[in-house]
Amino acid sequence: MTQEIEKDLTHAEGSYDEKDIQVLEGLEAVRKRPGMYIGSTGPRGLHHLVYEIVDNSIDEALAGFCTHIEVDILPGNIISVRDNGRGIPVGMNEKLGLPAVTVVLTVLHAGGKFGGGGYKVAGGLHGVGSSVVNALSEWLEVEISREGHIYTQRFEKGKIVSDLTVIGDTDQTGTLVRFKADPTVFTETDEYDYETLQKRLREQAFLNAGLKVTLTDRRDEANIVSEEFCYEGGISSFVEFLNKARGYNPLHPNVIHLTTSDGASVAEVAFQYNDSYNENIVSFANNMNTVDGGTHETAFKTAITRILNDYARRYKMLKDNDKNLSGEDVREGIMAVVSVKLEDAQFESQTKAKLGNTSIAKLVNTLLTDKLTAFLDENPSIAKVILEKAINSARVREAAQRARDNARNSKKLSSLRMPEKLADCIWTDPERTELYIVEGDSAGGSAKLGRDRNYQAILALWGKMLNVEKARIDKVYTNEKLLPIVVALGCGIGDDFDISKLRYGKVIIMADADVDGSHIRTLLLTFFFRYMRPLIEGGHVYIAQPPLFRVSKGKKTFYAFSDEERDQYIEEFGGSADIQRYKGLGEMDPEQLWETTMDPAMRTMLKVELEDAQVADETFSILMGDSVEPRREFIEKNARYAINLDI
Repeated sequence: MTQEIEKDLTHAEGSYDEKDIQVLEGLEAVRKRPGMYIGSTGPRGLHHLVYEIVDNSIDEALAGFCTHIEVDILPGNIISVRDNGRGIPVGMNEKLGLPAVTVVLTVLHAGGKFGGGGYKVAGGLHGVGSSVVNALSEWLEVEISREGHIYTQRFEKGKIVSDLTVIGDTDQTGTLVRFKADPTVFTETDEYDYETLQKRLREQAFLNAGLKVTLTDRRDEANIVSEEFCYEGGISSFVEFLNKARGYNPLHPNVIHLTTSDGASVAEVAFQYNDSYNENIVSFANNMNTVDGGTHETAFKTAITRILNDYARRYKMLKDNDKNLSGEDVREGIMAVVSVKLEDAQFESQTKAKLGNTSIAKLVNTLLTDKLTAFLDENPSIAKVILEKAINSARVREAAQRARDNARNSKKLSSLRMPEKLADCIWTDPERTELYIVEGDSAGGSAKLGRDRNYQAILALWGKMLNVEKARIDKVYTNEKLLPIVVALGCGIGDDFDISKLRYGKVIIMADADVDGSHIRTLLLTFFFRYMRPLIEGGHVYIAQPPLFRVSKGKKTFYAFSDEERDQYIEEFGGSADIQRYKGLGEMDPEQLWETTMDPAMRTMLKVELEDAQVADETFSILMGDSVEPRREFIEKNARYAINLDI
């Protein structure tokens, strides 16, 4: 036995031969490396399972055979997806000697999306979606209504455990898939989030005008929640919904909707300008959200810029010596949805983040060239509103450029002249240094005295800073509260941002645990998201978590970060203790601040991560924009997540 172990170790450490080559049978590859197929085994991957089954039903709708999709979350986090499409074929596959539905659910790259007339356009994972879901499920059951009969079959962890069986007769058609995600794969969580599924299914209903999608949460039998999504207006309704959700006020009454087709390819755009300063373009290919854009989105941006410039020249809104409007100018305040459907969609990743087909770009360009040009000529009042906003944006952009140039040339922003309120650290290696952005001089003083000055820098802020959500970029560049942050970080801002010049590897927001502190955190996060997004994307931004209470008795002291933790310590002390409630960081002496909030061995920090840029963009617009109603709705809906600050 000892010799065998030594032989195995020798082989593992020093050789690479035929013994190292593994051949994974069937769906073993999916279970071995699930992240390759669904992105992750966290919450995102868990919900992706649902999307894959729903996408198959959506493909039936695209083909014109499905009008209703029902998604249920059942007790035990079991998912049920039913559609009234044609039903997955059940005839025998001659090559494999298995029913077609069994092949679809157990063989990778098998399905109706590879030609043969099943689907002209399709989303999903190109024939691996259903089998991947099956492989990553503890069990999966399929029920098919087709050709007068009801068929059923069951699988466990991707393996067949029952033959395809007829269990009844019917005059209906459709497919029902029920599955339970395998908890040994999804070890982080197997709990589905209703709002995540709600967003995706509502999106699909917008993209397929007239399709009815129902979502029902049956996990709590005493509190069943159900919604139905159906939008005859399609992506025009989507644009209206997005503007309303973010509290934007449209600048013209109706959404501009344009569509065209060429053979099996369809290009459709809908957009409306609003009173914000933000650009919002959401793109889809075969109903898949292309979050990284692609040829269709680039073509839309290029075409709308060219067409608006041409219109402005023809009608003398731009003079001969005026510069052309930039793409940034014409997209300020736009809310747009770009949706294309095409055969043989080419994506740059398995999860469909970016479309690569060049032919669809030509179709989008043709669509805007022909139909947007005609629309503007026929609707001069709307054209005037759009162009006036774009021209005003160009003026502001030029002012911002002057502010940038002044900032670059100003001694105030020179790397040799750091902000007066910055207490810098000794080390200069960004891999080892961190900057605490602290609210108030009092807290800043405690932080300076309590820090480890080798690697911890302190920048004290005073008063509330500019809400960049309501300000144009020229105001941002000249704001006296934001400039010290820009200078201290050293990597620029906006288009000039260069993450390689970042002076501190960790940027830590440290504010009081009260309403004002929360506001300051939100203002800073909004600034970072809008003008320094790579900071967040690179995982450099953190939120310090100072304690709320000091609980002591005799020589023993504990720090509590919640009411529950405070009460637990009081109980440990026998029911009585000295309680100090920290209403601000300034109330903590330097030693307390160090040992609770700044000592890497003891502190708790929240890392700010950006999983979904679109959701984050929408949230910042709601929280920091002008409209009150969306903000009220957001707060009411999320109040259950708030911490009781006992203020």
